[in-house]
Parts: sequence; C-alpha cells; structure tokens
Amino acid sequence: MTLKNFYFLTKVIFVCYLSSYILACNITNGKEKNTKNDSIPAVSAIDVTIPGNFSSQTTIMFDSIQINSFITQYPLLRPVEKNLMLFYRGRKFAFAWFDNRGLIEQAANLYNRMENINEEGLPDKLPYKKEFTDLMNNNGTDSITGKPSLFTELMISAQYFIYASTVWQGVGEKEISAIEWYLPRKKVSYTDLLDSLISGKDVLESAPVYRQYDLLKNELKKYRAIQANGGFPSIKAEKKSYKNGDSSAVIDSVRKQLFITGDLSHNNGSNIFDEELQAGVKNFQERMGQKPDAVIGGSVLSELKVPVESRIQQLIVNMERSRWVPVNLQPNYIVVNIPEYTLHVYEHDSLAWNMNVVVGQPAHKTVVFNGNIKYVVFSPYWNVPSGILNKEVLPGIRRNKNYLSKHNMEWNDGRVRQKPGPNNSLGLVKFLFPNSYDIYLHDTPAKSLFGENNRAFSHGCIRLAEPEKLANYLLRNDSSWTKESINAAMHAGKEKYVTLKEPMPVFIAYFTSWVDRNGKLNFRKDVYGRDSRLAEMIMEKPALK
Repeated sequence: MTLKNFYFLTKVIFVCYLSSYILACNITNGKEKNTKNDSIPAVSAIDVTIPGNFSSQTTIMFDSIQINSFITQYPLLRPVEKNLMLFYRGRKFAFAWFDNRGLIEQAANLYNRMENINEEGLPDKLPYKKEFTDLMNNNGTDSITGKPSLFTELMISAQYFIYASTVWQGVGEKEISAIEWYLPRKKVSYTDLLDSLISGKDVLESAPVYRQYDLLKNELKKYRAIQANGGFPSIKAEKKSYKNGDSSAVIDSVRKQLFITGDLSHNNGSNIFDEELQAGVKNFQERMGQKPDAVIGGSVLSELKVPVESRIQQLIVNMERSRWVPVNLQPNYIVVNIPEYTLHVYEHDSLAWNMNVVVGQPAHKTVVFNGNIKYVVFSPYWNVPSGILNKEVLPGIRRNKNYLSKHNMEWNDGRVRQKPGPNNSLGLVKFLFPNSYDIYLHDTPAKSLFGENNRAFSHGCIRLAEPEKLANYLLRNDSSWTKESINAAMHAGKEKYVTLKEPMPVFIAYFTSWVDRNGKLNFRKDVYGRDSRLAEMIMEKPALK
C-alpha cells in the first residue's frame, strides 16, 4: 500500500491484530475512497533498509560446544542461547557473518543499528555494548590467529536476537496489562526469524513492525533535531486570541514555530497576522484535531506551548504501541482510535470512510480491545447498568414516583430498562460485538456532542455520529435489507436483532500520535493519561527479558 493509502490504529490498530489485531496500518494497492478526514493510516510494506543475504559460505565452521563457552563468558546473553543453537544447527555451525574475505556488510549494518538504538525510541541499555564495539573495531578477526573471530560471530548473532526482541516486540504482556491494553499482542516469531536466517534471507529487510512505526521514527529524528536547535520559541500571549490582520510580537513567535514544525513553508518574519500565517494556523489545527478556523485562540496557544520534549515522548510511546500491532489484518475491518474520537472503516487496508464518535469519560474509560460485530439491533432497549441504576435511577425513583414513566423506562425481571424510541439512550440502533467489557457501538439522541473537539462523554460505550450509515454498510451485501427497510426498522419502536452474515472485525485502539495519509504528523491529547506511564515502562525496560 502506498503512503497515501495507508493514512492510525490501526493496520490501530489498530489500527492497534492494531498484534494479531488496530489503530490499523499496512499497505496494499487499493485506493482511498474518501479523503475527507485525516486518520490513522492502514497497513503497509516495510521499507528496505538493509539489503543483501547472510553469508552462504560453508567452509568456516565451529563446534557447537563453543556456544556454551561464549555464553559462559557473556552470561547476560543466556536468554538467547537457545536461539543461537537453533540458528547455527540449521547452518550446520557455519559462520553467518563472515565469508572468505572477512566480515560481510550486513554485520556492520546491524552494529550500526545497535549503536543508534535511541533512534528507535528506546534507551541505550544493550548488554555488552563495549565488548561488541571492541570486537567490531578489530574487524572481527582474532587478535592472535588473524582468522575470523568466533566470539565476534556469536556476539553479532546474539545482538541480532536482542534487537529483534527489543525493537520489534516492545514491552512485555505483563507490563501493558497495567495500562489496560487488551488488544491481542503481536508476537515476534523467533522460529520464523530463524527459518528466514537459515534460508539466507535478511529479515532486517522486512521487519515485522506496523507501518506507522517507521513514519513516527522519521518524525522522531526531526523533533530531536528541533530539540538540539533550542526547541520551540517562547510564546507569551497578551490576549485570548489573534486573528487575521492583528499585529503582535506573539504572532512572530507563532510564525517561527509553525515554520519549524513545517506548517509554514516560509517565514517572512512579519508580526502581522497575514493570509500566509492563516493557512499555517489551519494546517496546525488540522494536525491537532481542532476546527480549522484559522484563529490563534486558547486551544491553539495551548498546543503551541507543549514543549518539544513532550512531543518527543509522544512519538516514542506511539512507536512502542506500533510494535504491538500485527502486520497482517483481515481485508475489511473497523478501527476506533480513542484519542482521535474517530471511527475508520477499512476495505483491503485502504480507508473507505470515517465518522466522529464519542468515547468514555476518563472516569469511565473505553477499553482498548478487539472483537467482531455480529449483530445489528434496531430500536433497541437499553438495559440500565447497575452502576447507573444505583447512582442515578434509584435515587430518581425515590425523589419522583413517576421517574420511570418520565424517562420511558420500565422494570423487567428485576432490572430497569428504557423502552425503544427516539429518546432512548442508545438511540435507534446499536451494534454488538460480544465482549466481557459490555462495550458496543450505538446511536445517541445527544447529537450536539459530536461537534465538540474533545468527545469523552460516555460511560464507556462508543456513540456514533452516523449510525444509519454504519448499518447500511454492514448490511450492504444482505439482499433482504435496503436503505428504506433499515430506516423503517430504526423507527419501528420494536426491538429487532439482525445477525450479520459476515461478522466485521473491530479494533478499539489508543494512539495519540500518527502520520496521516497526507504525510502530516498528528497529535492528540492523552485523554486517559496513558502516555506518561508507558514512557516510564520504556525507560525501565531491560534489553533482555
């Protein structure tokens, strides 16, 4: 898939699958059907960064027992001992990183990757880095015999496995459960990696990471360069907003920052808010998920004041989330990116269309997980959750004996439910994907909330701005349903379940930064406060687990 087609998730998701799942992002040859809104891109091929194969020579060999001697000298590498043995057994214990003329080019390329692991958004915590450097500086030869050094050979392979685990897999399952990420995690298959190595394929050419990873990695370099050059200019506003025609030193500072971030292609140094700056402000607002009114108001000033160090952290944590995303998703799927407040529909990994959504409040977080939409329920009842029943409904009944009838509710088998109708809290239709979190997609009578920039208002479920459009889409291949019959069922006032002939995968993901289909870097507010905790995990993470 091309960069245009790719543009979150999620292949976040998820497109986050978004590790057998999201927030969504590899690439095929499909074309976008709708370019109205920016989104987390769909799944793409990995850029080739290290060409070539491993050494095919079979004359330089060693005894298998020497692997144990190597691990004895470098005990911190014991977690990869089994992988080393399997790899070299498949090669009949022939050197992989040397040929008859010495170290092959791939060895230096891998060493360079390890030397610059901070570019991957990771701390430099690799074991035996100094020893690895010393071995490589000696051109890989034994200082006494002048022949290829076995310890250099084994060190390169061991570091390869460390690289694969650290860069492609990310923090462990136990750690991410603490930040409520319940999407199935991608697993790095060492068996597949070994098979590729044994067959002579350099798997560094096709690293198993979500397309967003490389895009964010490039942005991380840019933002670190901004940091090295002093960061963003100081912005001290004297009033609440600035618009076209205003003059102020603040406007000059804003212009400088927008030029640094690429929202302006040219900095004319003017203190006057002109049309050129107006276009730059719109571009910035779109990247931040704001209404592009070209006014430097409170929300724009707030985002401009975010220090470059915080943006770098955002990029690093979303690179980490991209490590978890599987590279193969089903052809058609739905991604909901919570911080973006947007639902995306993908067909053959290409964005078909999207819509605004309302997600859970910070006190009632929408859970990050995946499922399959199996049922469309027209004119649904709303079974009031026990929490809302105890905190809102029962106190209401005590205050007013007509509370239930006033809210079109009734008792049903010891529970309270709201009858179907236009004022039902679930609206006129809901979409069920069975899960243990009791979360689903649904309509809502509160339409005004979809016009807000920040749309975290629900008790956890996901409210849809265009539910009828989704119903038509999910039933598009069912000849028994038409647009007219769907609309009639939504307004029938009688609940009706419809089982989908083909369940639709849906991924609920959490990405606060991504590169959209137009190549623009997007940032969103960390609505659930998860970025900082994940950043701590990354910094605490050992190279070997």
